[in-house]
Amino acid sequence: MGRYLLMACGIGSLLFFSCSAKKDGPAAARTRGPVQADGFLVQPRSVSETVEVSGTLLPEEETDIRAEVSGRVVQLDIPEGSVVPKGKLLVKLFDGDLQAQLRKLEVQLQIAQKSEERQAELLKINGISQQDYDLAQLNVENLKADIEATRIAIAKTEIRAPYRGKLGLRRISLGSYLSPNDIVTSIRQVERLKLEFAIPEKYARSVGPGDKVRFRVDGGQQWHEATVMATENSVDEATRTLTVRALVREGHRELVPGVFAKVNLQLGKTDNALMIPTQAVIPQARGKQVIIYTGDSIQFREVETGIRDSAYVQITHGLQAGDTVIISGLMAIRPASRVRLDKILTYQ
Repeated sequence: MGRYLLMACGIGSLLFFSCSAKKDGPAAARTRGPVQADGFLVQPRSVSETVEVSGTLLPEEETDIRAEVSGRVVQLDIPEGSVVPKGKLLVKLFDGDLQAQLRKLEVQLQIAQKSEERQAELLKINGISQQDYDLAQLNVENLKADIEATRIAIAKTEIRAPYRGKLGLRRISLGSYLSPNDIVTSIRQVERLKLEFAIPEKYARSVGPGDKVRFRVDGGQQWHEATVMATENSVDEATRTLTVRALVREGHRELVPGVFAKVNLQLGKTDNALMIPTQAVIPQARGKQVIIYTGDSIQFREVETGIRDSAYVQITHGLQAGDTVIISGLMAIRPASRVRLDKILTYQ
C-alpha cells in the first residue's frame, strides 16, 4: 500500500512541474520584463566605397627616334637627358648625292621654263601646234615634281625632335651607318604624365572620363590627383579587369615616368545612403534581417545590403530614413518580446 502511495506522489509531482513548464512558454515571455537593448536611428548620409589598386606612371608621349632612310651620320647633336624644342635637328645623314641631283634638276627646270615661254610666244602666232606647247609645259611640271621629290628625300636625311620633350640616352656615334631599324634615342613629353591602372570588372560602370582619382607613388610623401581620360573598350578576359588611363597635370619631382603608384578610388558614391552598424544585421539562410523598434512593438524585417566598411553597412532595400533598428541584445529578442531602449545612437 505504501508503495502505491509513493508512486502516486511521484506522478503528481511530474504533472505539477510539467504544468509549470508550459506556463513559461510564449505567454510567459510576454509577461516577463522587457529586454534591454540599444537602438540606432537610420539617417541618410553620403558614402562611397574605397578601392585601392596598383598603377604605373607613364609619359604623356614617348617615341623611339629612328631614321626614315639609311645613311651615314655626318652631324650629331643629341644632348642626353636635356629638354629640346620641337623641330630641333638631332641627326644629319649624308645627302651629298641628293643635293647634286637637286641642283641638276633646278638647272633643267630653268631651261625648260625658258623653252616653255618661247613655245608660248610661237603658239600666239601659230608658229607651233598646241600639242608641241603642251609637251613643253608637261616637261616643266615633271621637273617641278622631281625637284619636290628630291627635297623630300633630303628632308628624310634629317632627324628632328617630333615635339618638345626630354631626350634619353644616345645610342649612336658620329660616322655610324644608320638603317630604319636602328634606334637613335628616345624622347618623352614630361610636362604631363599619364597614370595607368586596372580596376575589377564589377566597377567598370563606376569610372568614366572626368572622374578624379588620388594616388601616391612608391616611396612618395604626399597624395597626388589625376583626371580619368579614357577606359579600355572591353574587360580583359584573362584578368577580369578594365584598364583605365588618367592625366596627371601636376609637375612634382616625385612623379617620374615608370614608377609604381597606389591608386585610391572612391566608387559607388551616393548622397542618400542608409547606413546602420553591421551588428544590427541578422544573417538568415536565405537573406538578412534587422529588428525595427516602433515604440510599442518590434518587427523583424528583410533587408538587402550594399557598400560595407569596418563598422557600417548600407541598406539598399527594407529600411526608410527615421526607422530605429535594434543593435544589441538581438539573441534575446523574439517576435513577441517587449523591448526597452536604454539609448538611441546616431552615425558618428
